[in-house]
Amino acid sequence: MHRAWAIIEREMRRFRRSPMVIVMSMIMPLAQLLVLGYAFGGNVKHLKLAVVDQDHGTPAVRVRELANAVSSGARTVDLVDYADPGVALTDLRNGRVNGVLTIPPDFSRRALSKNQPRVALISDNTDNFVAASMAATANSLVGAFNAPITVERVPGAATLDVVEVYPYVPYIQYLLPGSITMSIFMMVMIGGGIIYIDDKARGLHEGYLVTPISKLELITGFNVSGTVKAVIAGMVILLLGSLIAGVPSPFDPLRIVRMFVLITATAFSLISLMFLLMVRINDPLMPRMMFGVLNTVLYFPSGAVYPQQGFPAWMQAIAVVDPFTYSVHAFKSLILKNTGFDAIGFDVLYLVGFGIICMSLATKLFKRTL
Repeated sequence: MHRAWAIIEREMRRFRRSPMVIVMSMIMPLAQLLVLGYAFGGNVKHLKLAVVDQDHGTPAVRVRELANAVSSGARTVDLVDYADPGVALTDLRNGRVNGVLTIPPDFSRRALSKNQPRVALISDNTDNFVAASMAATANSLVGAFNAPITVERVPGAATLDVVEVYPYVPYIQYLLPGSITMSIFMMVMIGGGIIYIDDKARGLHEGYLVTPISKLELITGFNVSGTVKAVIAGMVILLLGSLIAGVPSPFDPLRIVRMFVLITATAFSLISLMFLLMVRINDPLMPRMMFGVLNTVLYFPSGAVYPQQGFPAWMQAIAVVDPFTYSVHAFKSLILKNTGFDAIGFDVLYLVGFGIICMSLATKLFKRTL
């Protein structure tokens, strides 16, 4: 296989001389991790809630006190006092406030007589996330108001105790497995598939065909070199992303060894898939057009952004054969749960088997003629 090693050496030399390929394949997944992680994962805070107290009785004052406690604690809402409900509604429509909490004039009388006291929350439902946060805050206020002042010594109602196995996982950590897989995929596309097609367009590919190198050696050389490039990108994103996302013990030696094995298996499966797709393509524009389609079809059904249980049946069918699915699942097990090879054994076997099948088909489809 010394001829395959010659291909590997040539590809790695060119990779070293193209620093922008390395930089771009790593910057974009990190940018995606930062933007999506903080754009979708943060808790909604400092929503402006207008409070219109038309009662001013003792129960109404208690509602105001509970609202002030939420405002000064969780900081979900910032209270703004209004005397005129019409002005508050106008400001709501104009976007100056996000919701209006109205305490009607008969609230205290109904509360003291236990005659269904009510408060009203008017929210801007054009933004469902803001409206849901407002509703949750208002429900917590009402629940606290309805709680009995004296607690039963032996309560008769059933309660639920929720026990979390793992510490709180921020959304940016939840996205990290998908970002690592995406960085490997980008290196496969840029440093593998696109360069291979460009070599064909420039006529460099013809030089391989006049040598005694076999189809298997040629495909092996391209696959191994592409795997090495993708492993480098994946390891860099793993370490940098773990530091950015605040993953505990990111430099644990055993964890890094497991990650290296998984990254290698992921890189091998994706580079094999890429050469299977590119082996009969000659148009240099085709891989660039395929990038967006492959990114969508492989990344989003994998469960990297949203749980697969919420997908329709046809997307779940794609996820079953998608190598991204098994890579993301294994990375989540290692990064978020700090498990061992027992938890990712099937994922690694699938990725290796998928890569072998794709590489075998690419070798069979490869043409020794122009």
